[in-house]
Amino acid sequence: MTEAAALPGQPRGGVLSGPATPRAVNVLAPNASAMTLDGTNTWILSEPDSALAVVVDPGPLDDGHLRRVIDTAEEAGKRVALTLLTHGHPDHAEGAARFAGLTGTKVRALDPALRLGDEGLAAGNVVEVGGLELRVVPTPGHTADSLCFHLPADGAVLTGDTILGRGTTVVAHPDGRLGDYLDSLRRLRSLTVDDGVHTVLPGHGPVLEDAQGAVEFYLAHRAHRLAQVETAVEDGIRTPEEVVAHVYADVDRSLWPAAELSVRAQLEYLREHGLI
Repeated sequence: MTEAAALPGQPRGGVLSGPATPRAVNVLAPNASAMTLDGTNTWILSEPDSALAVVVDPGPLDDGHLRRVIDTAEEAGKRVALTLLTHGHPDHAEGAARFAGLTGTKVRALDPALRLGDEGLAAGNVVEVGGLELRVVPTPGHTADSLCFHLPADGAVLTGDTILGRGTTVVAHPDGRLGDYLDSLRRLRSLTVDDGVHTVLPGHGPVLEDAQGAVEFYLAHRAHRLAQVETAVEDGIRTPEEVVAHVYADVDRSLWPAAELSVRAQLEYLREHGLI
C-alpha cells in the first residue's frame, strides 16, 4: 500500500493540473495558501466527443489563469459554453464575471447575486451541455450557498470546499452551519452508496479515489471535534478563542482564525441541541 492510498480518500499523486477523469480536466489557479492548499481547482468538463465545455469555479480574478482555462479548453477542441459556481467565496468565484465576459457565457449559481443570466441552480436541476450531464446536489454547511455537482458518467462528484483533497474544511459561521454540513456529508455518502460515486473532484487539493472513505473520514472528524468542544465547555472553557487554543492546539496557529469559525458553528450546534 502506498502512502497516498493510506490517507483518507486515497488522494491521487502526481501533478494536480491536467486530465482527472474522461470528462474532467483541472487547471490549477496560482493562489496557493494555507487556506487554499495548492490553489483553486478550476474544472473543465466535457463529453469526449463534444465541442462544448462547462467550467466550474473559474477561481480568483487573475487574467492569466482565466485565459489558461480558455486556452486549455480550446487546445482540446472545446468552446466554453457555460460557467458554474460551487459557492461564492472569492477564491472560487471572484473571476467569474470576467471569465463570463471573455467566453460570452452565462454564470449559474445558487446565490442570485453571483448569477449572470436568468437561470440559477437548485436541488434536482440537471445541467446538460453538449451531451454532458451534471446533477446539482445542494450541500450547505461550508457556506449557505454551497453546491456539489454529480457527474454520473464518470462516477464522480465535484465538491467545491465541502470535501477537500487534503485535510478538512471550515464551517464558515455564521453563514455556514454545522447541522447543515453534517446533513450534506450524509447526502454525499448516499451518492457513494446508492449512485456509484467513487471519485471526488475537489475545489482544492488532489483528486480522491475513494469517495466513500473520504466522506466517512469527514463525518468521523466532525464527530471527534464536536466531542472535544463539548468536553472543553464542560471543563469550563467558554469563549471560542479559548476553545480554539485548547482543542486546536495541534493545528498551525495561522489557521486558528478559520478554526474559530468552525468552533463558533460547533458551539451553536451544541446549544441548539441542548448539549451545553
